Amino acid sequence: MPIYEYKCTKCGHQFENLTNTCCAPSPKCPKCQAETEKLMSTFAASVDGGSGGHGHDGGGSCCSGGGCSCG
Repeated sequence: MPIYEYKCTKCGHQFENLTNTCCAPSPKCPKCQAETEKLMSTFAASVDGGSGGHGHDGGGSCCSGGGCSCG
């Protein structure tokens, strides 16, 4: 299921919501229960372009869980 980002039209609170369809109605704001609008989201893709086998192309992080495996 994709994660969509929303912003409250009343209080400005931004949040993410996991939904099973792109056509579902926008959820209510979790802070004030007002209407929300879907935001344009960005995403990151990693392509190993000869970076030494780390799968890290410089755009993002290969570090996870507090440790770093970048060499």
